[in-house]
Amino acid sequence: MPTPWEAPVITVEALVEAVGGALLRLVVEGEGGEVEDVTLAEPEAGIVGVSGDLVLGVGIGAAGSALDLLERAGPAGAGGVVLRAGPARDPQVVATAQRLGMALVELQPHASWSHVVWLLRGVLDRAAAPGAPLLGDAGVHGELFALADAAAAIVDAPVTIEDAQSRVLAYSARQERTDPARVSTIVGRRVPEPVQAHFRARGVFRKMARSSEPFYVPEGPDGTLPRMVVPVRAGGEWLGSIWAVVTGPVPQARVHELTRAASVLALHLLRLRAQADMARRASTEQIRALLRGAVPGTDPGPWLPAGPWRVVALGAPEATTDVRRALDLWESIARRFGWQQPLLADLDGVVFALLTVPGRPGTAGSLAWLRGLIDAVHPHDPALRAALGRLVTDRGELPRSRREAAELVVLLGTDRFPGPVLGIEDAWYAVTTARANAAVRAEDGLLGGPLPALLAHDREHGTAYLATLAAWLDHAGEPKTTAAALHIHVNTLRYRMRRIAEVAPLDLRSPEIRLALQLQLAALASAQK
Repeated sequence: MPTPWEAPVITVEALVEAVGGALLRLVVEGEGGEVEDVTLAEPEAGIVGVSGDLVLGVGIGAAGSALDLLERAGPAGAGGVVLRAGPARDPQVVATAQRLGMALVELQPHASWSHVVWLLRGVLDRAAAPGAPLLGDAGVHGELFALADAAAAIVDAPVTIEDAQSRVLAYSARQERTDPARVSTIVGRRVPEPVQAHFRARGVFRKMARSSEPFYVPEGPDGTLPRMVVPVRAGGEWLGSIWAVVTGPVPQARVHELTRAASVLALHLLRLRAQADMARRASTEQIRALLRGAVPGTDPGPWLPAGPWRVVALGAPEATTDVRRALDLWESIARRFGWQQPLLADLDGVVFALLTVPGRPGTAGSLAWLRGLIDAVHPHDPALRAALGRLVTDRGELPRSRREAAELVVLLGTDRFPGPVLGIEDAWYAVTTARANAAVRAEDGLLGGPLPALLAHDREHGTAYLATLAAWLDHAGEPKTTAAALHIHVNTLRYRMRRIAEVAPLDLRSPEIRLALQLQLAALASAQK
């Protein structure tokens, strides 16, 4: 039996068998990869599936395009590809699938993509419901699907039940009688942004947020079919909605029945939200405990993937200074990019992710996956960055990786480290000096060293002895490079160094004194920022 943290394993072969040979035929078995989701291929947009995806080659009719999709979906970790009969039977396509170890599925000539999408999504969603702790228990999920079927029977039309964030919670049968907007909604488990924009422009979401009254949305010029929308509320709070794809206005008696169904649905959505909040809090506390090192000798359970791991500190978005809001945003981003149960937690004002290091680039929750995610979101918000603590193979070392990540994230976005991703192996020296600088505080009077005298001389006489000494130390006392860095002549440098020795006598031949001076100079520079 799957644990509460595990979804049932469904292979491509089992999925094809569940849908039926009248619609799908397995051409190449592949290596028995698991299927967790279905994705519509959009090669021109770089969407070719990730680990655990069954990729649907909608619109791919030529063997050349099919080969390109396979060659890109395979390295991305996709479990299989579904193609129309023409390209699926091409010998070169078959051979490529065999070479890549990918499952190749043929869509029968008479079958419609929308019908198959609905069936595939139904099999996956209903199978995964018992093991989806973030969305509630099996009872709630089964009841939601039953409510969707009941609502569909009332209006004689396919129905989806969505939450207030336009995420699809359940849907009825007969989704083949819909339009492309509904198909893409069910495939992605949420309403796509272009579809949301279409309904937002018509004031649909504004109406749902303000009123409990059902309303009719006429068909759109782009072929979008009419909708009957019923807001779902409890105590004045908007919880979600029922959407029916209808052929025209719905009789008032049926609208009244839908409204009654919405009242029942409100109780289920409240229960679902309560369970989701409990599961999320439990997950966050478990991750926090690991990152603190509170449970080094116990088995955390199957929710923690096998190591090795890296702890990653995630930069807060520019729009917020609230760590809880930052955590919510990162959870939303992670799920949008395929990590359905992200291992995220906030600790000491920083959002952390616990990532696995092995795995193919498309494996959600892996380091390679995170790099791709950051590449996608960083251009839109430069504050969305990632600092990587050390690689660890023992859970007891996770707190150390977490501390390093927290120290690194402070350095990200500076002139020294402008990039969106930084690992401890690339900036260990910066963390070392930052720790030393933190111990050598300028406000402590620099321990009575020579720098206060040089600083006072610079302020009183307008000299630049402090900067000169810093440059000399940075360039290991090499006259030419030091003078070049200061944009002065070598003789001027020699004169300044003699004067420095007169103002504040010090033995620059001592490695210990040179190191101490550099630490004090760094602390002084940090205090003056």
